[in-house]
Amino acid sequence: MADGEKRACAELRALRAQEISPTSQLLALNNAHATELSFLESDEMQAMIGEACVALCTDDGSAFLLAFDQAADYRSPNFLWFRERFDRFVYVDRICVAPEQRGRGIARHFYEAVFEHARTSGAGRVVCEVNEDPPNPASDAFHAALGFKEVGSASLGDRGKRVRYFERTV
Repeated sequence: MADGEKRACAELRALRAQEISPTSQLLALNNAHATELSFLESDEMQAMIGEACVALCTDDGSAFLLAFDQAADYRSPNFLWFRERFDRFVYVDRICVAPEQRGRGIARHFYEAVFEHARTSGAGRVVCEVNEDPPNPASDAFHAALGFKEVGSASLGDRGKRVRYFERTV
């Protein structure tokens, strides 16, 4: 592991809902990447953190991940697509790393934590979606490198997006 990855691993910690306010750095990071993630108000992000089975961030607020299991009270059309098809899963809803922090292994470390949670909880698979339109080639390459396979797609007309659904068994 490279030194930068070692530092990235040491910086991860559990994310708590009370950390999110209208002026929080993590909310601003999410909303700066609303095209990929979707815009959130602080109370929406707090509720998501409270419902998440995995909620992680870096100590410096430069990255975060939120994931839900099949039992979550979550109404995202992407999450519901997986719920209709799989009995057990961990769904990575959003992961965001500030541009200046990319390439340090932070996202990979987040995903390793999600894979471990999926293994220990008996979920057996981690799922996610990646934008096809508008395209997100960096996310495509990242998920392919982690061993994700495409299992479907959908058009989210109300959001002006087309997404592809991915799965990795653990």
